Amino acid sequence: MSGFKRVEPIRIPVPQLNQHHRHVLIRKLDRLIPLAEIDASALANLSVGMRQVGPRTDLLHEGDTPDEVILMLDGFAARCKFQPTGKRQILAHLLPGDLCEPDAGYLSRLDFSVCTLSACMVAFISRRALASTLERYPATAHALRLVKLQEEAISREWLVNVGCRSALERMAHLLCELLVRLQAVGFATRDGYGLPITQQDLGDTLGLSNVHVNRTLKVMRDQNLVEWRGRQLKILDLSRLQVIAAFKLGYLHSTAGHDILAQ
Repeated sequence: MSGFKRVEPIRIPVPQLNQHHRHVLIRKLDRLIPLAEIDASALANLSVGMRQVGPRTDLLHEGDTPDEVILMLDGFAARCKFQPTGKRQILAHLLPGDLCEPDAGYLSRLDFSVCTLSACMVAFISRRALASTLERYPATAHALRLVKLQEEAISREWLVNVGCRSALERMAHLLCELLVRLQAVGFATRDGYGLPITQQDLGDTLGLSNVHVNRTLKVMRDQNLVEWRGRQLKILDLSRLQVIAAFKLGYLHSTAGHDILAQ
């Protein structure tokens, strides 16, 4: 069990995504494959219910059979696994523009939980309505398939992170990845981005203790690589950060980041 609050969404029904939220979703997909206006409009016109959710809240719990797809509009969430002791492993970060478990309908129940790491704005989309849209717009379905393949590639890279890289390399790689993913949807610049999570969240992502995370961040500050104050990460030396991480853009299969990172 996560020990987090369980959200019972009191949704604000809206006929369709507003321009800002439409931009987040479509821009993410456009970075993977250009969408024609008809396909972009089909997604933007989906009827959704929106909800502001606080941090440390379960959006989906292990064992659920969700009948809706969650679209991240703002904030950080995560796919998680919890041990009986309460220990947590973060399996994936869910960022603005990410669709949360669009394929979960094929499962009898979820084998993981989804929880917010920060305050989040999320949209709830009917799984049936989304399936109907994808059936009528094959290019949109293709784009979402590419999203799934990107997520699988990220999972493989995270496995390498915890299995092969030092603490400094792990942290540098994650910070580079978040930069590219957030830049893709307009939430980051070359100089940094909002990072509204805790050192515990970083540790549960990277397989490091709180003490090890703190030491690693201190090394990065001392080497003038990054500065993390409050909820903002300032990148001081992106080129060196990329070298330390041995970070390569290819696994993200996106056009994002090519203007700020070496390939």
